[in-house]
Amino acid sequence: MLVFPNAKLNLGLHITERRPDGFHTLETVMVPLPWCDALEVLPAAETSLALTGRPIPGDPATNLCRRAYELLQADFPQVPPVQLHLHKVVPIGAGLGGGSADAAFALRALNTVLGLGLTGEQLEAYARRLGSDCAFFIRNEPALATGRGDELQPLPLPQLRGAACKVIYPNLHISTAEAYAGVTPQAPRHELRTALAGPIETWRDTVVNDFEDSLAPKYPLLEQLKQQLYVAGAAYASLSGSGSAVFGLWPGQALPPALKLPAEFLVWDGQL
Repeated sequence: MLVFPNAKLNLGLHITERRPDGFHTLETVMVPLPWCDALEVLPAAETSLALTGRPIPGDPATNLCRRAYELLQADFPQVPPVQLHLHKVVPIGAGLGGGSADAAFALRALNTVLGLGLTGEQLEAYARRLGSDCAFFIRNEPALATGRGDELQPLPLPQLRGAACKVIYPNLHISTAEAYAGVTPQAPRHELRTALAGPIETWRDTVVNDFEDSLAPKYPLLEQLKQQLYVAGAAYASLSGSGSAVFGLWPGQALPPALKLPAEFLVWDGQL
């Protein structure tokens, strides 16, 4: 079975408190972004994971796709071995949720290939054990995320339908730990659901990513890219997640304008 784990964008991100378990309570809206990896799951004589495409740091034995299989195997010891092949396209350390998507799509594909018959709710429960963003990719639809980012409420955003989008990854890896280290939890300046109910053109003043305040002084390039998107006519531009990807939205356009960017930057252009 071949599936294509897609990335996500964050529309606003408020970090409201540090939890006793070491995590943070947050509020954000996540939407699917059709920038995709490729994951193949096949029955095999023994379980293996092949990695191609963009390099993935760390021990392959701890890769989230492999961990997804082991999580299911612990509850269903009768499942046969599988061969996993992940071809990585979505950049890592970009705030696009690529690793979380790979884990969730692995759960979904394994559920089908192994005939486990798990429901969406059951798959979400497994996904939460793999990472805070993972549950979003089970249903893979726009949602308001609260708690650790794994408590989800569907949130239709008709304003986004057909909007042109440009995502820029400036070849800069920002770890989640680094991003959170500079944040001071605070009450949001605007209620996110209410702010996103307005036209995209109003989001610039009301839809805020709290990571920008702490990361922009350390990485001025992020703010420069954001302003470059606004100069190019974007109705809204922001950092996605904890960065370093920056994106812009152009409602009513088929494609965003071309920008002059360094060759080492990765760019995704398309429609949402």
